[in-house]
Amino acid sequence: MADTLLYLTELQGLKVFDLKHRPLGRVVEAALVPMVDPSRVDRFMIGGDRAWFTFRYDQVRSISLRGIELSDELLTPYHADEYMLRLVRDLLDQQIIDAHGRKVVRVTDVTFEIRQAEGYQALFVTEVDVGLRSVFRRLFQGVLPRSWIRKLQEPIPVNSISWQFCNIIEPDPMRRLRLNITPDQLEKMHPADLADIVEELGPDAREAVITALDSETAAETLSEVDIGIQARILESLEAEKAAEIIEEMAPDQAADVLQELEEETSEEILEEMESEPKLEVQELLEYDEDTAGGMMTTDFVALPEEVRVADAVRHIRQAQETVELLHAVVVVDRADRFVGVVPFSRMFTAAPDQTLGELADRQAQCVLDTAPESQVTEIFDKYSLLCLPVVDEQSRVVGMITADDVISVLRRGK
Repeated sequence: MADTLLYLTELQGLKVFDLKHRPLGRVVEAALVPMVDPSRVDRFMIGGDRAWFTFRYDQVRSISLRGIELSDELLTPYHADEYMLRLVRDLLDQQIIDAHGRKVVRVTDVTFEIRQAEGYQALFVTEVDVGLRSVFRRLFQGVLPRSWIRKLQEPIPVNSISWQFCNIIEPDPMRRLRLNITPDQLEKMHPADLADIVEELGPDAREAVITALDSETAAETLSEVDIGIQARILESLEAEKAAEIIEEMAPDQAADVLQELEEETSEEILEEMESEPKLEVQELLEYDEDTAGGMMTTDFVALPEEVRVADAVRHIRQAQETVELLHAVVVVDRADRFVGVVPFSRMFTAAPDQTLGELADRQAQCVLDTAPESQVTEIFDKYSLLCLPVVDEQSRVVGMITADDVISVLRRGK
């Protein structure tokens, strides 16, 4: 198997020979064209500091540690191509995301497999190396013979990532498109794992990852990130893109992060938002951050007490996204004043024709929208609540605080 493997550090400096075995130069770079083949090396570059020449993969008759033998001598001058992923420039020593291990790593070498095709041999990227073995190869490349280095590296454990799990970070959106770099694997990850990755990256890489994700996944990921980092990422985005992400966030989380931004930036983002989510967020922005109103979300379900269970269940199913983090329906009277709550568990075990008023816990707690955070956390602790309705001075329900909101406040206070 070792005879079919080659490393990027070995490929660099490898001699290239013509049909008569005369040296043409040494390899200085190799490139993929992901839109054509995501793993096959498409071009090799040889030359010096001033000019490079290239040859294609299907011009390689054989490749080994002894060098590359060409099947023809047609070399073309190198011209920059945005469709190429150059392995030394774009991958070696760069940060990438290991979607399988859910972490950020720095590439220290690349492993190829040499495969025989009809009339030529081609290199296919199989892994990127991130461990001590690849560092050892790089330290001694050019100092010791390649065969010696391979022998000496054997006791060092392999630490590599399969190429299929590697997500390259490319800041330029147009180049991402040309290279066919898609965020599919990232979008399948849990937002909390993505958030950990985003926090490890530098500013440009963070922006690149968030921009590449769909707005819903980006919103879920940002919601898990430290609010200071949220603000810096949103400030770096175009107002239109930032607005798309903010619209997908829970209204209370959106309001929190907008309060962290410069007023001018916040206003630009709000200007780009759709009217309904914009109105919800603006209402929350009117509250002081450290009050119940500043903690609450406007995503809740409030139904009149005369509504029957069967109709309430249908309403909840239609509002699935709204009730995702909630555990109860708020029951109100005809003037939208707070009456009580009905836990979902009680409603789903009740008779379909019972009314919410009959099932409501009329001793359930609520809190005034101007109440301080300390009072909210005290109520949650005293009554072991999962959610707490928020009312205004007329006892009309204006929002809901969830246990997640309280946990966020407690974390912020640490």
